[in-house]
Amino acid sequence: MSPALPRPLRLPRVARGRAFQVSAALLAMAALLLWWLLPIGQEQPRGNVTFSTGVKTGVYQRYGQLLKEAIGRNLPEVTTTLRDSEGSQQNLARVVSGEADYTIAAADAVATYVQEDRPGADTLRGCTRLYDDYVQLVVPKESAVRSARDLRGLRVGVGQEGSGVRLLADRLLLAAGLDPAKDIRPVPAGIDTMPGLVEKGRLDAFFWSGGLPTNAVLRLSERFPVRLVPLEEELVDTVHSEGGPSRYYRSAVIPADAYPLAQDGKPVETVAVANLLVTTDGMDAALTEGITRTVIRSRDRIGREVHPAQLVDLRTAIYTDPLPLHEGARRYYRSVKP
Repeated sequence: MSPALPRPLRLPRVARGRAFQVSAALLAMAALLLWWLLPIGQEQPRGNVTFSTGVKTGVYQRYGQLLKEAIGRNLPEVTTTLRDSEGSQQNLARVVSGEADYTIAAADAVATYVQEDRPGADTLRGCTRLYDDYVQLVVPKESAVRSARDLRGLRVGVGQEGSGVRLLADRLLLAAGLDPAKDIRPVPAGIDTMPGLVEKGRLDAFFWSGGLPTNAVLRLSERFPVRLVPLEEELVDTVHSEGGPSRYYRSAVIPADAYPLAQDGKPVETVAVANLLVTTDGMDAALTEGITRTVIRSRDRIGREVHPAQLVDLRTAIYTDPLPLHEGARRYYRSVKP
């Protein structure tokens, strides 16, 4: 006679109910995680996209590199190509011409492009308000320059022709009572070359507009004695009085620890302007929704290397004035609305 098989273990009814509840909870958590990584009911975007970034040693470029990695993780069917640029003005021209699909541009540069009704201006759309750029007027530490008004007759780096820095520098110089073309010796260089020119004695000062800290400025301060020149609130008020794109500037302060060796432990008054992630109304909505989601969710990871990215905030990201939101970005913000 064969030995009797053991009877299956039967859990008490209460224990079975609890086990069912635990299993259901685990399944719900798994479904939530799946939705987080791959929203249910949506086909994953695919294809090739081009980002126009900035000069090689600027914040736009490094941010673009890290965002490209984040897109690769979150949108595996999307291949991203980065293109260096002179800055905001060239970036906008590339997007409307189809040379790039997405870009970063300062709000004042966007407003100027729209106000002047340049080609394709009506097609521009915003995805996200990113971080603020801070204007940095850098001079050798022993320089006699104490304000923008003291730049008269000096060799001043004003940014490349296609940059947002150039727009800012010209407006600030005019507000200081200087003609950018006549009262200074303008040098159309970018952040990739201006620090070296100061170090070699070939520039007396330069303007830069970027996130804090900008590595090129930080490294310069560590190897060569430089100083940040304050841009007083009265100067900002003068710029604001012009109206138009100038209304996107605001008074701000560079914290004392941004460039410790260039600030002697003191905060510096300056001007700030928001950056926007920009595309056009013809860009695919599902792709733009995925890109926008990636920007928000990768904030902390990118912010560990590009500190300004830590300031990307879901609560303010939706405010892309002067541009209307792209429909894909709108879908994302609706999906996370409390």
